[in-house]
Amino acid sequence: MKSKFFAKIFGLVCMMLTAVTFNAAAGATLAVAVGCAPGAGAVAGNVLALVGGRLAPAGALRAGVLKEIWTGEMIKAFRTAPEALGWLQRIRSYNQYVENDVIHFTEIGGDPAVLVNNTTYPLNITALTDADKPISLDKFDTEATPVTDDELHAISYDKMASVQERHRDALREKIAQKAIHGIAPDQNATDIPVIKTTGASDGTRLKMTYADLLNLKRQFDKMGVPGKDRILVLCSDHVNDLLETEQKFKEHYNMNPTDGKICRMYSFDIYEYDGTPYFTMSTGKKLAWGAVPAVTDARASVAFYAGRMMKAYGSTNFYHSEASKDPLYHRNLVNFRQWGICLPLTSTKCRAAIVSAPQTA
Repeated sequence: MKSKFFAKIFGLVCMMLTAVTFNAAAGATLAVAVGCAPGAGAVAGNVLALVGGRLAPAGALRAGVLKEIWTGEMIKAFRTAPEALGWLQRIRSYNQYVENDVIHFTEIGGDPAVLVNNTTYPLNITALTDADKPISLDKFDTEATPVTDDELHAISYDKMASVQERHRDALREKIAQKAIHGIAPDQNATDIPVIKTTGASDGTRLKMTYADLLNLKRQFDKMGVPGKDRILVLCSDHVNDLLETEQKFKEHYNMNPTDGKICRMYSFDIYEYDGTPYFTMSTGKKLAWGAVPAVTDARASVAFYAGRMMKAYGSTNFYHSEASKDPLYHRNLVNFRQWGICLPLTSTKCRAAIVSAPQTA
């Protein structure tokens, strides 16, 4: 009897020590992320858990998984972009202007008239009325992931960290795809060029060549776009076209492990990204966001001037329900919400696209 009692006490002590270790580690991690001493974070993590009555073993997902810790970790990791999204990192962040997941711009009302050699008085009075232009950030939600008590009991790795990483990566990819879609022109227009490829046919479309890249440079020069911070995001089809046909590009093709840049050519910093939007090859028109591409559609390459683009991230929310409140399945449910947006600051003279032309008969 005594042995069972002491065994139970020993088990509780082990659980308590495990919980303290978990909360201390989580608190220290967040403290380092915000620039504080890890020791203070370790203490704060356990204090928060104790105040909420949340001390429990590691891996036991619950209201006491220190929601603030997981949210803080998500924000830090989300805003440290991976190599493949170096082009997105070149765009200026407007996070400081976000209020309640809305960003406010001032729409300039116009310029005053200028009179030359005027002899008529009194002068006319022209009001210059500026206006607030609020833009709501896009809302991105991940679908909930179940994490059962049975899983947490059996596994030997940090399931919550694994779930968080996969949700973060899925959010980041979707936001990047929405960003490059918003930057790309809808169709060819004045000072918003959509260039068709002119290379040899691959059986479906015409391949991209250096002549097309030079044409893009010519269009940017004509629009007066500064030579610095010109960004070209090539889709994989166009990268492969150039690797196959252009020896110079093949020699320069070298993914930079720091920012993902392939090279700099014809005044463009060139990146590769396979999440660029689809265009209809025959019309050169961009498909709507979320539209399913047909065989007559192909991914396009997108060029832009970083100085006239903006991005902003709003709030990050962590949601979960507890297994202890689920008598039927004994499972926790976890998902995240991220607010964010990326758009051109002006519609013209700052962006373009290269679209594969369809094979001609």
